[in-house]
Amino acid sequence: MLHRGQESTDGHGGGELAVPMAWLYAEYIADELLRTGDLMPPTSFEFRAGRDALALTIFLSDTGGELSGIRVVSQLETWLSLTAYDQPWQDWVCERMADLAAEAHASGVPSPDLALAEAAWRWLEETELLAPDLDAVPGGAGGLGEDEGPKVWTPAWRLGLPLGHLAIHLF
Repeated sequence: MLHRGQESTDGHGGGELAVPMAWLYAEYIADELLRTGDLMPPTSFEFRAGRDALALTIFLSDTGGELSGIRVVSQLETWLSLTAYDQPWQDWVCERMADLAAEAHASGVPSPDLALAEAAWRWLEETELLAPDLDAVPGGAGGLGEDEGPKVWTPAWRLGLPLGHLAIHLF
């Protein structure tokens, strides 16, 4: 029973605040994976790109709505396969987001989790980061150091996805 001043966490009820627990939990897991991997400073845009890409992967792969701490380790292989280089991750994200939006529309109940996931996806698509050109010819930089090689502006998700994938491997 909800008492005055308490909030609902399931998004249902008579106007109570709906807390986006599924998204917040996915973001927490992604943050912990990246921090454990110690790949970049947590204050960098690259870290945010990795966290958001991983959080989207975690949130959208939870088709049963049952994210739980116990299942995290059992989901690592799924997340690895979804974030692998040869997978159509961007298309998968768009399809899953459309499915969740359709479900929310059909139920008539707005999803605060989906709203945060959509905001993360927008940031990942619209933000460009200067990153090493991974498609450049190996050795084509003429022996230049890593920081001196060719760089290109790339959508944040293109940088965040491999960082997230590597963080899962390092976990």
